[in-house]
Amino acid sequence: MLTMTRINDIRKAYFNEGLSITKVAAEFKVDRKTARKYINMDDFNEVPRTRRKEGSRSPKLKPYTRTIDEWLEADLEGRVKQRHTARRVCKRLKDERPGFDCSYRTVAAYVKEKKQEIYSGADAAIPLVHKAGEAQVDFGSADFIENGTRRSGKFLVVSFPYSNAGYLQLFRGENRECLLEGLKAVFEHLGGVPRRLWFDNMSTVVTKVLKGGERELCDGFIRFREHYGFESAFCNPNAGHEKGNVENKVGYYRRNLLVPVPEIESLERYNEELLRMCDEDNRREHYRKDDSIETLHLDDKEALRPLPAVEYDCANYATVKTDLWGKFKLGSNHTYSTAPRHAGGRVLVRMTAGSVVPLDENHRPITTHRRLYGSSKQEEMDWLPYLTQLSRNPGAMKYSGAWDMLPDALRRYLDGKDRGGQREVLRALALLSEQDGFERAVRSVSEAASRGLEDLDSLLAIHGHLHGEHPSDRMAIDEGILPNLPQLPKVPFQSEVYDSFLVAGGRLPC
Repeated sequence: MLTMTRINDIRKAYFNEGLSITKVAAEFKVDRKTARKYINMDDFNEVPRTRRKEGSRSPKLKPYTRTIDEWLEADLEGRVKQRHTARRVCKRLKDERPGFDCSYRTVAAYVKEKKQEIYSGADAAIPLVHKAGEAQVDFGSADFIENGTRRSGKFLVVSFPYSNAGYLQLFRGENRECLLEGLKAVFEHLGGVPRRLWFDNMSTVVTKVLKGGERELCDGFIRFREHYGFESAFCNPNAGHEKGNVENKVGYYRRNLLVPVPEIESLERYNEELLRMCDEDNRREHYRKDDSIETLHLDDKEALRPLPAVEYDCANYATVKTDLWGKFKLGSNHTYSTAPRHAGGRVLVRMTAGSVVPLDENHRPITTHRRLYGSSKQEEMDWLPYLTQLSRNPGAMKYSGAWDMLPDALRRYLDGKDRGGQREVLRALALLSEQDGFERAVRSVSEAASRGLEDLDSLLAIHGHLHGEHPSDRMAIDEGILPNLPQLPKVPFQSEVYDSFLVAGGRLPC
């Protein structure tokens, strides 16, 4: 389309100067049809321009649009901030689809078009700058899949605004143990301690904000800070932008290192891998300075304090009261077991980011539980101490709180046995629970009871078939019956037949 100035000149030449359409076209070097179009035009309303959908029109991208759609639609199941960006989509296509050679602009146009159909994007953050050797700390939220179970977790980010370098550690929750273990892991990975760490007023550190900007800090955090010798600084209330670098880094890591949703087996091993991934990410160019993040980060490392000579124990200890079943609670919704002999008493509990360990009077572990997180009611039950204790005194079993805690199938199975039989079954269950878990052991008992098999050998055999290493050797449980074996004929014993083989030197006669 011609500019309005040229259109005006064409019309003026025709209407005011009396030039013919042919002469107008020749003078303004346009086609006669074009000249006629603007001479006869009677509607000059401005028509909004339609933006070209570059991504959807690109034939090179078409083979990959289905994959992009699947990634973006799968993001709807997770957190808003843990979704694919156009840059992440482009990188994944380059890494995972051999032969992909579309430009980032083409991918970005399609991603933006697709996102408008299913969800809207998030606002960007504005980074701040600090001196070398200073770091900022914050938590972010992210989902991950651990051994097939999807969890809503938290990740700790430590960023260095001077260089824009950063590190993260993933946890099942956000408490003091997670904070301290994450900081400790980053310190040890760096080989030093930042001289100053900036925090917001997180409850894991600050118990109260006082007048004049002073903070009342948790004793555990103060011990940790004094052990490592760093200075702590805090943002003003409701002013998270004061540590804008880490706020930006939280979003960056969520979009780039935690997309797609991580599938892991061991959280500890994955956190080690995350530190390696952060080192690799730090090799990119700085967004503003004319150098790599890794090179600028050398200035940060030179300013670090040395690690302390003595290792710090990040665990938290608390004395708790147990109920009549030997259970105790951490918070209002999370219940853990100990052992029958600790029922109705007090035990010392060691808590880390991933475990809860009740200790006996000699500070030895009674059992080890996976630490629970979330607001729903949950329970961690280790049956082994209960089975071991009951097997020593089965006569008192029905009068203990542990009897009511046992599954119905196990109580029915034990009811039909005398004291000696109960002792043997409980010992076997303790052994099977230690090997394969309590739930599998109870399943074996239920199967044995349903078949009317009361002897211990049958119980052990059924357990081996149900939970053996070789599926082909397992019992066909669905058939509902055991195979009927033919009866062998009875043969009378004849000692003279065997005596005939006993000759001098142990040789058979020729």
